[in-house]
Amino acid sequence: MERRRVVITGLGAVTPIGLTAMESWQAVKDGVCGVAPITQFDPTGMKVQLAAEVKGFVPENYMSKPEAKRMARFTQLAVVSAKEALENAGFTLDEAEADRCGVIVSSGIGGLFLTEAEHDKGKEKGWDRVSPFYIPMGICNMAAGQIAIHTGFRGMCSCPVTACTGGTNAVGDAFHYIRDGYADVMLCGGAESAVTPLAIGAFTSMKALTQNPDPDRASIPFDAERSGFVLGEGAAILLLEELEHAKARGARIYAEVVGYGATCDAYHMTAPRPDGSGGAKAMEMAIADAGAKPEDVDYINAHGTSTPLNDAGETAAVKTVFGDHAYQLAISSTKSMTGHMLGAAGAVEALFCALALQEGFLPATIHYQVPDPACDLDVVPNQGRSADLRYALSNSLGFGGHNGSLLFKKWEV
Repeated sequence: MERRRVVITGLGAVTPIGLTAMESWQAVKDGVCGVAPITQFDPTGMKVQLAAEVKGFVPENYMSKPEAKRMARFTQLAVVSAKEALENAGFTLDEAEADRCGVIVSSGIGGLFLTEAEHDKGKEKGWDRVSPFYIPMGICNMAAGQIAIHTGFRGMCSCPVTACTGGTNAVGDAFHYIRDGYADVMLCGGAESAVTPLAIGAFTSMKALTQNPDPDRASIPFDAERSGFVLGEGAAILLLEELEHAKARGARIYAEVVGYGATCDAYHMTAPRPDGSGGAKAMEMAIADAGAKPEDVDYINAHGTSTPLNDAGETAAVKTVFGDHAYQLAISSTKSMTGHMLGAAGAVEALFCALALQEGFLPATIHYQVPDPACDLDVVPNQGRSADLRYALSNSLGFGGHNGSLLFKKWEV
């Protein structure tokens, strides 16, 4: 069967550095840092005081108060991003068959804040007093479900729960679903909002989060002084379309999705394989899926979490895949600006890759100061720059050993 081509025609996002996709992208170009003191709860007495929260988001600015009350924050962020993606694409269901339009949106943790609040209420007032909305609001798939309800998309609706690889899996699965003929249009991405006492405490206990109190030295991927990630929140949704479908309605095209690879380390609950072989295989699969060659890749948006193991292992994986070309391409981590958005991370970074290709711009790894011999590639330190880009790769690695890579190509008529 002939493979159908898939393009990105709509973008929507709410991130720690912007309330829209384009606001977030402008902040990336400006090197804005979204890391700041935690405001969603009082972290007094906790070792970690920083997070990358979405700032200034008022759900009632986008939906009615009753609607907002029946959605957890991660779902609110996803629905708002999906609405933006549709508006950005100029797409309505009048131009498609509802049964051939689907939704794949990831969340790693879902409504954790609700779980904490309702648990406290149950212990205090009795378990039969827990909100009847707790389950339908808190479960991870509800962002995807609510987007389908709001858009009328009646094709496949799914939610990959693959930790920090979920957003990448969502985009990759949607890409293959269209490419192989099962749908014409897909809304895909990820959403996360888990800046809560339980999450911060748990990630701190497992020594995953940095305890550096300086926002400028907290999320510092590839820097020798990196000491853990900064928890972020937000959402990004992409509208993918089959190429001829997009052309028929005169859609603007941001970039083409051309390759996807997914593997599992099958090694450890949280640590990646030290040699980075699982991540390397995912990159190789994405490149092969596109019919491209390693030397075609100009830019990698790295998983780049700012943890000692991840950044060194990912660098080793890139060298395995690209050989000498690893020193010719650019590899940066936008998590230096957004923090680590868990199930939304891969979606946000896919969006940034599409815009990097469209505008010919390499995002920086900001706040980079101390080189690490184990991370000796071009990390685009501190200042983004213009570049002639044709292919961009986005990597995600998740607890459980999940690895995902997406390959995007500059749109050329």
